This record gives sequence, C-alpha cells and structure tokens, in this order.
Amino acid sequence: MTILDRRQFLIVTTSAAVLPAGKAKATDSDASVSGAGAKKPPSAPYLEARNALAGGRTITLGRVSLDLPRLAENGNSVTLKISVESPMTAADHVKTIHLLSEQNPIATVARFHLSPRSGRAFVSTSIRLAATQNINAIAEMSDGTLWEAQAESIVLLAACTDGG
Repeated sequence: MTILDRRQFLIVTTSAAVLPAGKAKATDSDASVSGAGAKKPPSAPYLEARNALAGGRTITLGRVSLDLPRLAENGNSVTLKISVESPMTAADHVKTIHLLSEQNPIATVARFHLSPRSGRAFVSTSIRLAATQNINAIAEMSDGTLWEAQAESIVLLAACTDGG
C-alpha cells in the first residue's frame, strides 16, 4: 500500500480528472493540459496593458530573472522573486518593474518603482493568479529600454474569480 502526501494526492487526482479516459500517459498533444484546464491565449486586458507599456518600444528577453513556482497549489497566494541585472548607477538603473498576468481580470498585477538609491534591482512579493498562465516581469531601464522574463505557473485552485 502506497501512502501519498497532500501534494502527490492533488497531482494524481487532478491529473486523473483532466486526462481523457483510456490514456495511461500524457503525450505531446496533452502538453497544454494542466490542473486548472487547458492554457488559454493571452487575454485582451493583458495585450492592451502590454501594448500601452511598450508604447511602440521593443521588449527584449534578457537581463530580468523571474522566480515563480511551476506548480501553485493555491492561486490566492503565489510567491515570486524578480531581479534585474543592472549596476543601479545614476546613468544606468532600473526605473520600474512591471508585473503582468496573461489571465487575471486585471492584467497589471504590480508595479515597483526603483532608483539608484535602491542599491539593487530585486523585489519579492505574493500575487493572486486566476488560472494556469504565464507571468511577465518587464523592467523599464533609465535609458528607456524594456527587458523581460516570463514564467508559467500551473494553478490547481484558482483565485481572482470575482473580477478584481
């Protein structure tokens, strides 16, 4: 007899509920299936917020590190850490770190304002996630460039179901 801890039990029961009957293992076609349902394309509020933030500028991958749990048992509180490679001098520093959610009812989850006096470009916080989705951390530098990191979190128990 095998004894499962809480996390293993949730993964097994959620997987069993999501996988079609008769399949013994996930295939490449099942890659988008998660505990909270299939991953959806980015929402309209997310696309609007991203376009407004970019304002015609290019958002480049790199310089930003986003540490987010791959599996979130509860979307009501998901802890994450963001750091940006920057000397944090008057000539070259992070002005703002924007945190955007692809599926939450309100796409802009947080905005952190920094200055050279911050010492280093690092923030840690907890956020709510409405569903399995990608989270984007976008750093706006003092020279106007935008740098980004993206991470996906699979949410087993969704939050943000009240529209805000």
